[in-house]
Formats: sequence, structure tokens, C-alpha cells
Amino acid sequence: MTAEMLEAPAPDPELQDSSEPASVGRAAEEILRSTFGYSGFRGTQEKVIARVLRGEHTLALMPTGAGKSLCYQLPALARSGTAIVVSPLIALMHDQIRSARAVGIRAASMTSADTDNAATAEALLSGELDLLYIAPERANTQGFRRLLSQARLSLFAIDEAHCVSEWGHDFRPDYRALRPLLDAFGHVPRLALTATADRATRADILVQLGLPDDGLIVAGFDRANIRYTISAREGGARQIADYVSRRPGAGIVYASSRKGCEQLAARLQATGRRVGVYHAGLAPDQRAAVQAGFVASEDMVMVATIAFGMGIDKPDVRFVVHASLPKSIEAYYQETGRAGRDGDPAEARLFWSASDFAKARQWLGDVDDERRASERARLNALAGLVEASTCRRAILLRHFGETPPEACGNCDICLDPPTVLDATQIAKKLLSAVYRTGQSFGIGHVEKVLLGQPDERVRQRGHDALSVFGILTPEEAPLLRAVMRAALARELLISTDHAGLALGPDARAFLKGDRSFSIAKPRPKAPRRRASRSANPSGDPLFEALRAKRAELARANGIPAYIIFHDSVLREIASIRPTGLEAMAKVSGIGVKKLETYGEDFCAVVRGFA
Repeated sequence: MTAEMLEAPAPDPELQDSSEPASVGRAAEEILRSTFGYSGFRGTQEKVIARVLRGEHTLALMPTGAGKSLCYQLPALARSGTAIVVSPLIALMHDQIRSARAVGIRAASMTSADTDNAATAEALLSGELDLLYIAPERANTQGFRRLLSQARLSLFAIDEAHCVSEWGHDFRPDYRALRPLLDAFGHVPRLALTATADRATRADILVQLGLPDDGLIVAGFDRANIRYTISAREGGARQIADYVSRRPGAGIVYASSRKGCEQLAARLQATGRRVGVYHAGLAPDQRAAVQAGFVASEDMVMVATIAFGMGIDKPDVRFVVHASLPKSIEAYYQETGRAGRDGDPAEARLFWSASDFAKARQWLGDVDDERRASERARLNALAGLVEASTCRRAILLRHFGETPPEACGNCDICLDPPTVLDATQIAKKLLSAVYRTGQSFGIGHVEKVLLGQPDERVRQRGHDALSVFGILTPEEAPLLRAVMRAALARELLISTDHAGLALGPDARAFLKGDRSFSIAKPRPKAPRRRASRSANPSGDPLFEALRAKRAELARANGIPAYIIFHDSVLREIASIRPTGLEAMAKVSGIGVKKLETYGEDFCAVVRGFA
């Protein structure tokens, strides 16, 4: 095979407009309409795709739900050859392959879970694949590189590209070894995609994957359809069960441990919700079965450790709950981003406690010296988010380098602004009591000393004779726990090995200085309200009939309902009421393949309401 045959073809002039860098050309626009059923691109999709069609290397930062997969799927159809997609999880590959095949894209994977790898290799060499998904471990083998040397390649797509960087929140060493493969096929355009990367991570990705600085395209990180709500954890499982029992649709609840998953799942099942459990302690076939059940369901709640979610592309998750503090703002953004990928309203709910920060601060002691400062900065940034008295979304977006409006109108702070209190004197009294009692007792003991409540333990240690005994006023007492949480989050207090409280590195400077200490006034418990469990707020019987038909077809074909059509497509059908295929073809999100496969079934439902 000659070198000429191995080279990716030059972009077809029909696919680009050299006078307008953001234009993809008429042929690509026709693929968008006929294959994917869309009349136009969203956000920066066109800019990214135009670069790929011109054969340029690119790093695209696009929020979850912004259509990242389209940025390599469309060029794979527009350019000659096969697109190689590097993806971190087999389940994610298989889910994306299923969606791609549903619109007529020839897609396959070569993984340890596939039994037809030889046939897939033949299809690659015969030019019968548009997309080939692989894990980075396979991509880095000599055997796979030899296979690619015999194939015609259209592009490399590196999905979840933050895994490349040691500074990323989900580092995978095998991702970092991709550069030699990419350089061996230097004529093939490479597209790296991620939803989460701060400035340091972006710079590292560019270097590690050999991408030019001018190839960085940042689409923005705002997920406007997600409502962010963060509150103190008081009651733990009861709080979360109460929340989940009132929320419609499918959801994910993240717990920090296997035991926590099992206990929380049992509590949620008692509410009547269908609940699954996912963690590393389950056998592989159990994990696969529960994940498949969640993907196919429209109302299941999955209680899982943080490994769950990266391997699915389920668009109709209506809520994501964190039962405890996430690892970082980057991790929080990615995990909450699994909600509302279909663009419909969704909620991210986080419950945190002082103990979360205490454990995180202790973990910092085991981190390598060279990384400890950056990890401490990440934890402090997270503290700023959970303690905020200003717009949560603005804090998130500023963390990723954006300049957002001061208020978003769709987070708990904006919807119900808290009262900000000066708690400087309470904080100083708390720190003084911790110091004077020996920096070894928990908040319960310190609280009794500050409130002047002598019990046997307080008397035995002579703490009822301290100057801090009973110095909290009745007005200050209800704020003590909130101040303690804030002090731990801000590292004025740290937790000892035996769950006691000790002064943090900044405590003495705070006690001697004039620095203020503000907190958001704790909110009273809200009355229980049952949220609507309907995805059909208008109560349109046609919409419900269309959903029933979708569920029937999904069961018959053994696929998730969203693979057929998203709710947004069904709402448009219910609105314009197409009775024939010509009218159905005008619905956004219905391309030629889906029109041929499902169009008549849904037209028949509409005709039944004519």
C-alpha cells in the first residue's frame, strides 16, 4: 500500500468556504439535515467542524449536552475514511454506537468485551466503517498501529480529553501515551473534546496531544437548564429520600462509599421509587445489568459511587444528587452535567457537612508535595462554592475562566437570596473555645462549653471554669453549627485523627487580626412539596400517547426510549401534529433513517387524534 493511499484526503471544496473560517459548506449542511434531522448548528459546533474538515488539529471545550459527538460524527461522514474515536469506557462506547447506528452511521468498537473484533478489523480495512471506537490501552499497542497503517483514516477524536492531563480531575495514564500514535499519522486531523478543563488542564492537553494554541475553541460552560441547589446535610439519608420521593424522572445519587450506596439505596426504596445500586464491589455482570436497566428506564434512581455515569450517554436524567462533597469543582461540574443532556429542565442537588471538609483536609496530608498546593486550592474553591451567598452558577463559570452575569435566576441563591450575617465574633469565640479546651474535642463538647451547659465530662476536665464557658449569647447559639461548618471549609479549623477540632493554619492570624467572617443565614426547613411527576406539563393526551408508542417500540427493539426520540421531539410532534411522513420530516431531530424506521408509527398515533 502506498503512502498516497494512506493519507487522509484533502477536504472537498464543497465542504468548506475558505473565505469564511466558520463555514462548513453545503455538503456538510446537507448531512446535518438528512442524517441528524437538524436545520442548523448549535453554539460552536460549526466552528469546530469547519476546522476538522480543513484538516486542522483542535481542542474543543463544550459543555455536556452541547453536541460534542456531532463534532466528530459529521466530519466522519463528510471525509473519506474511518474516524478513530478514543473513549475511556466500554459502556460509553456501546451507548454511543447504538445512538450512531440509529441515525444510519456505520459504527463499531474493538474492545475486550466485543466478540467480533476480527470482523470489525476487516470492516475497517474494507472501508465499511464511519466510526471505530477504541480504548486508549488498545490504541497504544503496536498491533493496532499496524492495523491503522493499512486503513484510510478520516480523523482521530479523543473524547473525555481531560483524562490526558495530570492536572485533570480524572487522569488516565494511558491517555497520556497517545501522542506517538497521533504523530505516526500526523496528516490525520485530531480533535480532542472535553466538557471540563481549567486553564492548567487545557494547556497540558494541548501539549500532550500536539495541538496548536490557536486550535483551542471554548464554547462556554453554562448549562442554563440545570438548577444548582446546595445545602447543609442535616439528617443525611432522610433529607435525600425526601428530595428523591418528590422528584420526577430518572436520577443519579452519588454516595462516597460502597456501604453508603447500599444503605442509601435501601432508604430510597422505602419511598416507592425504583432504585438501582452501582459500585465496584458488584460483579461485572451485575453492574452491566443494573446500568442497562437505568439506561432503558424513564424513572429509575441510581445510587452509585462516582465511577458511574461516565459510561452512559443518557439524555433524560432529571436530577443528580451528591450525598456528600465531590472531589473538586471540576468533578462537580462533570457529575452534575449528567443531568438534563436533552436540554429540558434538570436539577443538581448537593448536601454537604463539615465532616466532608475534615476528611478532605486529612486526605491532603497523603498527597504528593508537588500536588498538595494545587489540590488545596481546588478544595478551597469548592468551599467557596458551597458556602456562597452569591450566584452559584457565576462562581462555577468564573472558575472556568468565564465572565458571567452576577445572577443567573436559576440557582438556589438567585431564586431565594440569603441574608448575609457578620459572624466574626461567633467565629472567634468558637476558635478560642477549641484552643482553650485542648484542641482535641468534637463540636458537641465545645458547644456545651460555649453555651454554659456543664455535664459530667465538662466538669471533670474543669472546662466549666474556662473564660469561654457560657460566652455565647442566646442570639448567637443557633448560628454556632453553621459557623463551625464554615470554619472547617475555610480551614480555620481542622479535624484531628479522632474527630476532634483543632486550629487550622490561618486561625491564629484570624484571632489576632481584624478580618471579618460572614456566613449566609441558615434557612428554616422548607415545607414538603410534592413535585409534579409528569414530563408533560400541558397534560396533552397526544403527548402521552406518543410516549406510550415510544416505550412500546423501545421494548420491541431492545433499546432505550431516548434512542428513538427525545421528549423534545415528541413535544414538537404533539404541537404540529404531522399525519404524513412529509410533514413528520420537518420535525427537528428526525433524519432520514429515523423517519424511515419510526415515522409511520408516530404518524399513525397522530392520526388517531385527528
